[in-house]
Amino acid sequence: MKLQKETLAEEIKSYLYIFLGIAMYTFSVSAFLVPHKIVGGGATGVATIVYYLTSQAVPIAATYLIINVILLAVGVKLLGPKFGIKTIFGIASSAVLLGFWQPLLPAEALVSDVFMSTIIAGIVNGIGIAIAISYGGSTGGTDIVALIINKYRNITPGKVMLYCDCVIIAGTLLINFDIEGLMYGYVLMGVASITVDFVLSGQKQSAQLFIFTEHYNEVAENITQTFQRGVTVVDCVGWYSGQAKKMLIIVVRKNEALEVLRIAKRVDPNVFMTMNMVMGVFGKGFDDVKESKKHRKLAQTAKKI
Repeated sequence: MKLQKETLAEEIKSYLYIFLGIAMYTFSVSAFLVPHKIVGGGATGVATIVYYLTSQAVPIAATYLIINVILLAVGVKLLGPKFGIKTIFGIASSAVLLGFWQPLLPAEALVSDVFMSTIIAGIVNGIGIAIAISYGGSTGGTDIVALIINKYRNITPGKVMLYCDCVIIAGTLLINFDIEGLMYGYVLMGVASITVDFVLSGQKQSAQLFIFTEHYNEVAENITQTFQRGVTVVDCVGWYSGQAKKMLIIVVRKNEALEVLRIAKRVDPNVFMTMNMVMGVFGKGFDDVKESKKHRKLAQTAKKI
């Protein structure tokens, strides 16, 4: 029963964070981009183009919803039903919020300077997308495409969105044949993609800790019970003292490292510890090494030979 409550609480938390991310994303579009006719890529970018090509007759929310229903079918098939539920939630929330923000906000952008609006929108846009992605959700459009490709390739979501959005942003020329307006779209795309990668990579950073303590058994037990992470015990010898020692090696996420240090310090006030940031950790409990189809075929051919 306790486990079920914890699982339910985690699911509710994830949906709340997805909604928060989408709220930030849709706000940036409605408050900073649409009033300046800046096309930001993705389904909202296409919806913005349609909105102005139809003399503002077709709401952005309606076009956004139609596009994403099509992409949703592909996403559910490739990413599974659980992701499909969160994507449905994300698309529905995005459509509702786009319809909510647009009439609520003034017709003119909150910031009159176009370049500053672009920068602000890119940052808020990127943070919102990253929050939604990190909790298994999506704001739709090229986000779905990015997650599908990221599942099978070691390509960051930001880069995938960067490539996909290039063509969409070029559609700016259909509503406003202005090279300056086109470049604002590409500036937005760059800022947003860099922000997405920065937020997501920060969450995935890991730390490797070396812990030297006489109470290694108790420290290791407390760590494994708290984080369910593996701890390696290594025999070593102190060069200065000449005494045999035990060293604990543990790899955890960056946000877990401080608590590990606190646990060790509580058990042994005289503990000696070092911590290093690592570029990547692959294996159980961390990231998977993704192979391309070409490499898998070569490996299968090698096995047959």
